[in-house]
Amino acid sequence: MLFFCIYKEENMKEMYDVLIIGAGVVGCSAARELSKYDLNIGVLERREDVSCGTSKANSGMIHGGYDATHGTIKAKLSKRGNELFTILDNELHFGHTRCGSLVLAFDEEDIETLKGLQENGNKNGVETEIIDIDRIHEIEPNISNEVIAALYCKTAGIAMPFQYCVALAENAITNGVEFNLNEEVTDITKEGDVFTVKTKDNEYKARYVINAAGVYADKISSMIAETNFKITPRKGEYMLLDSCESSKVHPVIFPTPKAHSKGIALTQSQDGNILVGPNAEYIDDKEDVSTDSKTLDEVWAQTERFLINKLDKSKVITQFAGLRATTDTQDFIIEESSTKGFINAAAIQSPGFTVSYAIAEMLVDILKEAGLELSENKDFDPNRRGYVDMENMSKEEINELIKKDPRFARVICRCETITEGQIVDVLHRGIKVTTLDGVKRRMRAGMGRCQGGFCSPRVMEIIKREYDMNYEDVTKKGEESYILTGKLNKGGNN
Repeated sequence: MLFFCIYKEENMKEMYDVLIIGAGVVGCSAARELSKYDLNIGVLERREDVSCGTSKANSGMIHGGYDATHGTIKAKLSKRGNELFTILDNELHFGHTRCGSLVLAFDEEDIETLKGLQENGNKNGVETEIIDIDRIHEIEPNISNEVIAALYCKTAGIAMPFQYCVALAENAITNGVEFNLNEEVTDITKEGDVFTVKTKDNEYKARYVINAAGVYADKISSMIAETNFKITPRKGEYMLLDSCESSKVHPVIFPTPKAHSKGIALTQSQDGNILVGPNAEYIDDKEDVSTDSKTLDEVWAQTERFLINKLDKSKVITQFAGLRATTDTQDFIIEESSTKGFINAAAIQSPGFTVSYAIAEMLVDILKEAGLELSENKDFDPNRRGYVDMENMSKEEINELIKKDPRFARVICRCETITEGQIVDVLHRGIKVTTLDGVKRRMRAGMGRCQGGFCSPRVMEIIKREYDMNYEDVTKKGEESYILTGKLNKGGNN
């Protein structure tokens, strides 16, 4: 019995005022917004890094808000969420572009649909206009002449979901939030006013819990509360093209939406790659992010009518899939559950990325109504230094940087011209980055045409050195994605 008591003490964490389950865009937004207050906040994430679920495989579109059905939670938050990106980028420096969006009409039936979208947007307080082909070509000269009209929303834009999520997390950490990675929740109980959240190796105590667990939000909710919603994953597959194709797509381009989907979209990412997709397929497996050639061929075919100057399929450098957390209601679930103090932020599908910080503001209001006392954190720092962007620095600035730290002169990733100094910088910002994918998403090392063929061993070397790790513990994407498992020759000759 004595041994058992000691074990519990070692594995019992301190009491949190608020414990957030899930470190995607909603969880990280909530963590950052709550750090404005004098609270003890913790985040649990089952994966090895933030933004490893639905958030990382998001298209990165900042939706205008015209298409969210008026009267839904989505609609109520869309305009505010869109506007917050400019405010947040000024503070956190993750990068976003207001490139606008076009919804293309190919016939008169499509135009009637555009009129309906415009009317819905007006109700949501979002300005749009229906424009003809001449005006369309002023915005995007590459649009096909088959198009007869388009709905134009100038406030739409793009951002990198992972960069956004990491920026929120790093700033939250600066302001005292604790992120606990590789901590999958296995059970939740409540005794009195205190929740006990169990993982495989630890127990965490909290007065309030926010469930932002993405496709697993129904599972997490059912651990502690009566749950009347079921999350069904909806898979979307994407193709990513080399940045040499970037001149062909400038605004976000949609077809006129149909009943089941907004349709396959074209967009230029914040980093200049063209993204094609996603499709929409309901599946049962919450871990299935596989892609298949037949589906991707269908995705590609749906974009063929969009442009005069067709995209070159040979320039596709990778493909991937993401899962959206959907329910029968097709709206967000943001509310206190039947268990007092347990707050659900569930079914956050499109436009979840756009409205994530508006959701965080809503969660703070719900917590306050649930009894959480809020007082200002007088030491709150809203600002976060952006990553070192040598591509957009002058020669004089680069030379000065290298004088201070010669590691900025050693190129590690040739495709993207990323230096050792830049990689070291991203490793020391509060989140321990022990995977190649973690570095790639932060600093693009391995994102280029060769997809890490040249730089991967060098990135591994830097991670090992900076964290004093074994090579075997540096993985591609956590879990069992091993790159090295040991030496072939114990004598060290191979």
